[in-house]
Amino acid sequence: MSRTVRAVAGEFLGSAGLAAVVVGSGIAAQRLSPGDVGLQLLENAFATALGLGVLILVFAAVSGAHFNPVVTLVDIALHRKKWSTAATYLPAQVLGCIAGAVLANLMFAAPAVTWSTTERSGWHLLLAEAVATAGLILVIFALVRTGRSHLAAPAVGAYIGAAYFFTSSTSFANPAITVGRMFSDTFAGIAPASVLPFIGAQLVGAALGWALVRLLFPATAPQRVAAVA
Repeated sequence: MSRTVRAVAGEFLGSAGLAAVVVGSGIAAQRLSPGDVGLQLLENAFATALGLGVLILVFAAVSGAHFNPVVTLVDIALHRKKWSTAATYLPAQVLGCIAGAVLANLMFAAPAVTWSTTERSGWHLLLAEAVATAGLILVIFALVRTGRSHLAAPAVGAYIGAAYFFTSSTSFANPAITVGRMFSDTFAGIAPASVLPFIGAQLVGAALGWALVRLLFPATAPQRVAAVA
């Protein structure tokens, strides 16, 4: 198996695992703690933070463990990599997140696909997504460009776990997982009509994060990027 095929497979499996963790823990939280949304969010955030850290550790050496289109795009832009990487990574990330959401539904005896009815609209949620995504990009590439990418797994897991609570949008910060979440009408879902505005805000946040990295960390350490959300 070629290195490219392994990398794409790693992105697909890692993205599927991420979606399964996010959606599955959301379903479990909803069933274990009915009527207590705060506890549901805590359970969902805790599982996501732990699962994300593990997935990064597993797949970092295979694909860089992006699992996130904006991480891939910023990595290419910052480090002058080939844009053809995006043509293979981005579809794998989106399809992986869809597959992971479907898998989570099935693991909890729910229909394979149930379109989410959870509307997530309003300027404050879009602002939160831009902030969450900019912060994620800054965390990842600050570590990469200062030679500390080995800390990405715990740092990114911790950041996403915290961002579940300090952002009003609960920090999707990832276009691929945003698409995947619309396939599950459960705690972590997002209605299809809310997806494009969320992705737009994430792209704005990614651009802001890219600018901050360029400003604060101009020197690039010779390391491979590893991380997502």
